[in-house]
Amino acid sequence: MQLIFYLRLLMLVIVSLSVLRTVTAQETPVPEVAPETTPIEVPEEWNLVWHDEFDGDTIDDTNWTYDLGAGGWGNGEAQYYTDRPENVRLEDGLLIIEARQERYEESYYTSARLKSQGLQEFQYGRIEARLKVPTGKGLWPAFWMLGSNFETVGWPDCGEIDIMEYIGRESDLIFGTLHGPGYAGASGLSKWNRQDYDIADDFHTYAIEWEEDQITWFYDGVAYNTYTRSDVGEREWPFDQPFFVILNLAVGGQLPGPVGLDTVFPTQYLVDYVRVFQKR
Repeated sequence: MQLIFYLRLLMLVIVSLSVLRTVTAQETPVPEVAPETTPIEVPEEWNLVWHDEFDGDTIDDTNWTYDLGAGGWGNGEAQYYTDRPENVRLEDGLLIIEARQERYEESYYTSARLKSQGLQEFQYGRIEARLKVPTGKGLWPAFWMLGSNFETVGWPDCGEIDIMEYIGRESDLIFGTLHGPGYAGASGLSKWNRQDYDIADDFHTYAIEWEEDQITWFYDGVAYNTYTRSDVGEREWPFDQPFFVILNLAVGGQLPGPVGLDTVFPTQYLVDYVRVFQKR
């Protein structure tokens, strides 16, 4: 009986190692290549004041720095953010933010979060990016902004503008949100934009047009929501100061929920460009 038991145990170990070898040997996905040049179309009455087309070999450190670490700053996220080329790099005219399933600094996933804090900060204008989000339950790519006084007043007093958030369990849905003092987290002012197709299948353009007293959200050039200063009532409107840009891919957390068993890693969030226009 003992011999049979040990033989079965040996077979189980062999099978387990085979499965593990298959997972760890998974190749990094080849990104879908964006057009060689996405023309810069300056809207009427606007000037292009800053942009990053991600056409070089290395990420421009005059535009971007990184948040590093785990936990998602209160969101319960599962990834550890790094600045390693495994998680963030340029390829074929794209910024690639890659989430990987791996053990790293006591976390079981890695990814990246870029920010223009202290480097490129803006007050008002059209802030636009062309993006391809990844597919899979538990994934949470975002394109957003925080007030530049974040380090001194904290969140949510600094204000947060979510230009685009996508959660993998809702494959046909993106949304834009404002967070501020008294309307933060689940109480943020948010608007869904649902399509009749899987948004992750292709690149799409996401933008806001931001004025002193209102912000309008756009999906592929079509406006789908506006919030004004009057919408926050007697609460503070912190959106009349400089903000910086953030691009990140979170894994898990309170909003997207747990990672799906069928979510494939590595997975990539692709950024063709980020552009900022201001009124003439």
